Amino acid sequence: MLRRIILVIAAFLTAPLAAQETPPPRTDLVALETTLGTITVRIETERAPITAANFLRYVDEKRFDGIVFYRAMHLDREPKPNGLIQGGTQWDPKRILPGIPHEPTSVTGLSHTNGALSMAMEEPGTANGDFSIMVQDQTGLDADPASDDPVWRNGYAVFGYVVEGMDVVQAIHALPPDPDKGEGWLKGQMLAQPVKVLRARRILPN
Repeated sequence: MLRRIILVIAAFLTAPLAAQETPPPRTDLVALETTLGTITVRIETERAPITAANFLRYVDEKRFDGIVFYRAMHLDREPKPNGLIQGGTQWDPKRILPGIPHEPTSVTGLSHTNGALSMAMEEPGTANGDFSIMVQDQTGLDADPASDDPVWRNGYAVFGYVVEGMDVVQAIHALPPDPDKGEGWLKGQMLAQPVKVLRARRILPN
């Protein structure tokens, strides 16, 4: 009888713990209001804390107000459209902040799937105020710890995802490029008419 009572008490005490679910990672919402419409993004403040904090600082200090989306990369593969758009401060000395430590996707658990936001950079540790938004999955940009190439071993840093406004992203992606703009492999990817970000603001919870 005593053993049965102990088992019942033990089951009662452990039941609430078993029923608990892991809370979702903490995120912040940001609205990028462009001349073609608003893109709402979810910033992964818990899973990519350094990169997210950097992006939110640019937002809070209004460093993104007046920037443009200036690049659209197109990939010749299905499903189409496929590629990415890129925007940001373009090394404007009045806007940029120092580069940030790199957070590879192999650490954050994030990935370059459709609508992912990823930091533009020349090499790990140089990302500052330019970022890309994926059009379709671009998981080849994720970190590959087995790669012999240090760039691809680290990959690019995802820090958020579009939650509303992918139609605006696709509209920017579809704009015509200027064939004479850009250098090297960027030539032919620079938009003839960049799309202005009128303002970027956090969306406060109700």
